[in-house]
Amino acid sequence: MVSDTYEGFPGAVAVSRLSVYDWPTIDGHPGGGTPHLHLACTEGYVVVSGRGSVQTLTTSGYREYPLEAGAVVWFTPGTIHRLVNEDALRITVVMQNSGLPEAGDAVLTLPPELLTDPATYADAVRIPAEGTEEERAGTARRRRDLATRRFLALREATEQGDPAPLAAFHRAAAALVRPQLDAWRTRLREGAEAATRASGAQLAALREGNAEHLAHARVTATGPTARGRFGMCGRLDVYTGS
Repeated sequence: MVSDTYEGFPGAVAVSRLSVYDWPTIDGHPGGGTPHLHLACTEGYVVVSGRGSVQTLTTSGYREYPLEAGAVVWFTPGTIHRLVNEDALRITVVMQNSGLPEAGDAVLTLPPELLTDPATYADAVRIPAEGTEEERAGTARRRRDLATRRFLALREATEQGDPAPLAAFHRAAAALVRPQLDAWRTRLREGAEAATRASGAQLAALREGNAEHLAHARVTATGPTARGRFGMCGRLDVYTGS
């Protein structure tokens, strides 16, 4: 019998629904999200409706990709990305490693003095649970605008041929997440590695003519466990366990 079974969302990815912020940006766009990167996760966008773009910055330079219904874009760790909302942009976000970014695998492009240590950074990005909706939205917007200013500065330096500011940001981001790596390793072991083990065991059983695991099939259905959360790029509907 195949005893190794993974019952999480396919491939140990996580999904969420994103309504990109429609607050005007400091550089003249109708709306947009907070620039940031991920250190250990590939992220994918499946555009559901609306129109906009995703701006990316890597050591290879700055790029911009148009987004409209049906578009699919994904990018690997180290890609600084910023969503621009031109018209009611709605996206389904697919995230590697069981939604690890919700567990800290994201660093905003904040000024260097706010990236010096985990406590300082946590204070800078925190959106308090208390307060009115308007107050919390104001905090999220100020956080976004602060990160956007650094993103624009990093973009300018990179386009002018100066790699040092982007390299310094990479080093600071890596140092910030180091205390979380043991917890991330556990998430990987219980998620993506478990899913891979299960597939390997099933393939081995099928090769031997053993189909017992098919008799143990099951279905899981769920809905959002949190709606309208203030995320980095917009309001999030989150699916725990996906």
